[in-house]
Amino acid sequence: MAISAAETEQLREAVRDLLADRCTEADVRRTMATEPGYDPELWKQLAELGLPGLVIATGYGGVGLGAEELEAVSEEIGAALVPSPFLSSSVLTATLIDAAGTEEDKRRLLPALADGSSIGTVAVTGPTGSWTPEGVAVQANGTLTGTASYVTFGQLADVILVVARTGDDIGVFEVAPDASGFQRTAAEVFDPTVRLSQFAFADTPARRVGTAGWEAVRKALDLSTIALAGEQAGGARKIFETTVEYLKTRVQFGRAIGSFQAMKHLAADRLLDVESATSAARHAAADGSPGAIALAGFACAEAYETVALSAIQMHGGIGFTWEHPAHLYLRRARSGAQLFGGSRLHRERYLVSKGA
Repeated sequence: MAISAAETEQLREAVRDLLADRCTEADVRRTMATEPGYDPELWKQLAELGLPGLVIATGYGGVGLGAEELEAVSEEIGAALVPSPFLSSSVLTATLIDAAGTEEDKRRLLPALADGSSIGTVAVTGPTGSWTPEGVAVQANGTLTGTASYVTFGQLADVILVVARTGDDIGVFEVAPDASGFQRTAAEVFDPTVRLSQFAFADTPARRVGTAGWEAVRKALDLSTIALAGEQAGGARKIFETTVEYLKTRVQFGRAIGSFQAMKHLAADRLLDVESATSAARHAAADGSPGAIALAGFACAEAYETVALSAIQMHGGIGFTWEHPAHLYLRRARSGAQLFGGSRLHRERYLVSKGA
């Protein structure tokens, strides 16, 4: 379902207003210190706006919107550093079920994801973190055996999908949270707003979801990359705006430090990074081609990290302290840069898309 640009902006503003009220810096710090790593009450309020079901078809209880609306919402999620399973459950898992599942699979799994009462995750890659078919480290031969790493919000999930090898092919399998031989371990994370897990399977019973292979996984990863690029563009813009305000108010030698030529040049460069990342993310959502998605995949990740690092530099000593939010944005930038393949994989995909 397509909506107008004005309606998309209204959706963006509704999400922004909710997060301004319920996901302040203090809320983020409080939530990331909890064991689950997300705020169930905020998740319920996001569900009231329809966010968990944003890209799920209306026939399965979702809102039925597309990549452009998802990217717009993701910018606001990234700007507020929302600790939530939105990307994992509402994008990656929901899209993979839609791409790989049978009609029965969709009717059984998607409604609970759409209303937020279930949380999903997908175990895709092994310890190499390559997010490619070659990186899949779980074997399917009646049961599942092997390990999966970098599973987003894996400790919370009650809808668990596993990408596994089936001989020379790839399949998608559903595992019950209490299945025998299944163990999930919370990983140590650099960014406590994005929780990761390691899954281990030892002759674990599993049910195949549909008959699709890697092409369905690729579709889910592509939409997730668009959403992640939106988060990165939104986060970069927010920490840049915070830094500009600081440059206007911090006085040294009787002058606002933003008036110093070196700061002006640095801020101008970072503004270019922010605008470029925003353009790349929005173009990927609108265009949907492999090249556009790959471009957003590396451009937004690299811009976000550069902007966050410069924000700390321009804040001076205060930017290095735990009390200042700049380091939270840097942590989010660096954790996101490793998801779904990282810059190297996205650059390779971009070159392939251009016939290089």
